[in-house]
Amino acid sequence: MQLQFPYFPKDTKMVSNCLGAYTQDDIVYYIVNGLVVYSHSSDDLNAFRFITSNFIDKGLCSRAEVQRAFGVSIDSVRRSYRKYKDRGASGFFGPDARKGKAYKMVGKLVERIQSKLDKGQSNLSIAKQEGVSESSIRYHLDIGTLKKSPK
Repeated sequence: MQLQFPYFPKDTKMVSNCLGAYTQDDIVYYIVNGLVVYSHSSDDLNAFRFITSNFIDKGLCSRAEVQRAFGVSIDSVRRSYRKYKDRGASGFFGPDARKGKAYKMVGKLVERIQSKLDKGQSNLSIAKQEGVSESSIRYHLDIGTLKKSPK
């Protein structure tokens, strides 16, 4: 078997002695011993977290090396690796991936909530009736979308 000399482009950021990453045309490429094994868009955080967790799991680098090379917090690397171990790729990309709920209060919903606030009803009771979180009502009160009537 012939050995290959590992080739890393000039601007490659070395993560470990056998793993490097470089960016070209907003695509991040990951190189293991001179061969490109993964790539993703430079703004795709889920792909970054999945790929680096995969490298840690395969023993190609450590959590601390990922933290140092990419300037992310060690807690972020730890959380991503735990998600990778618990749920695999579906924890980052599939239907199991967390999708937060942001209630957009517009139109009729704002009008209904505002009329209830004008009547002196509490934020919690309005939230339960309308099926939104109390914190979203407080947020809209803070930014001025909703106004609390003086007592």
